[in-house]
Amino acid sequence: MCPAISVGTDIAGDCLSLPDKYRDITVTNIGTMELRHLQAFVRLTETLNFSSAANDLCITQSTLSATIRQLEDSLGAELFIRNSHGVAITEAGEQLLPIALETLHQAENCVSRIQDLNNLKCGKLRVGLSHSFTRLMVSALREFNRRYPGVDVQMYYKTLPELMELLISHDLDLVLSYKPSVPYPQIESHEILRDSLSLVVSRDNPLASLKSVELEDLKKFKLALPASGMQVRILLDRLCREKGFQLKPSAEFNQITPLLMLLQHSNFATVVATGSVGQPEFFREIPLNGTENMLTGSYHFLKGTYRKKSAEEFVKILCETDR
Repeated sequence: MCPAISVGTDIAGDCLSLPDKYRDITVTNIGTMELRHLQAFVRLTETLNFSSAANDLCITQSTLSATIRQLEDSLGAELFIRNSHGVAITEAGEQLLPIALETLHQAENCVSRIQDLNNLKCGKLRVGLSHSFTRLMVSALREFNRRYPGVDVQMYYKTLPELMELLISHDLDLVLSYKPSVPYPQIESHEILRDSLSLVVSRDNPLASLKSVELEDLKKFKLALPASGMQVRILLDRLCREKGFQLKPSAEFNQITPLLMLLQHSNFATVVATGSVGQPEFFREIPLNGTENMLTGSYHFLKGTYRKKSAEEFVKILCETDR
């Protein structure tokens, strides 16, 4: 983080453009405002609790109180109402919040740009992905780490809506998932692969001898499926509805690892994206007819924002990786 970066007159201008009711707010000492003031302010708006916010920021409660008071003095306005019932944000605080968030995002971009100048010898890359991309990600990550061992790569597994929300809020740099059925206007998606669905069972499962299965056959099997909301499950449920029936799985998982452990030690079957499981010594993938190329694997970036060099390099390696 850039130490002791002062916020200049741009923020003063934004604050002075408040609605008429705030025209009497006098910005008395804007030059003393620092990122730590805005970080403290934003954290307190999230917790509305001085003790929790101070703990999150690794400072004492008295230091947090003093920091907030300094910010209020510099703006000439109360940002929080403090009483015996707790803490509440004022209207002036509500006006400041989006400006503070954008300022902190811009400060983070400042750090990212300088780190990129170091030829990717340092920095952080935050990648969100769905479970179906684990094998592809592992191959790409291995090569990325070989080329750029100083870059800290952080991986986050979430559902598609959660991933897109984190990307929009600048909490992720890149997302790997199947293309959403409904486009997000703030996000650009780039196709890298096409997938089908397969029935997956253990090698010892009597179903392992099947060459292929029809969608209607799934009604006869003992199923443990990805949880509702996961992209494969959304597609599977839609296809079943179009055929006039609904699957009733015996178990549902929002994590792939325990699902595969169940399959390995039972006669359960599941449905996942073809090629996403691997481990042919333990599992058998059986094509699910009628689902060819229905899943579009993509990488996603936020439109109109700074793109880290590490994210672009990771995508380049990803596209070179054998699938």
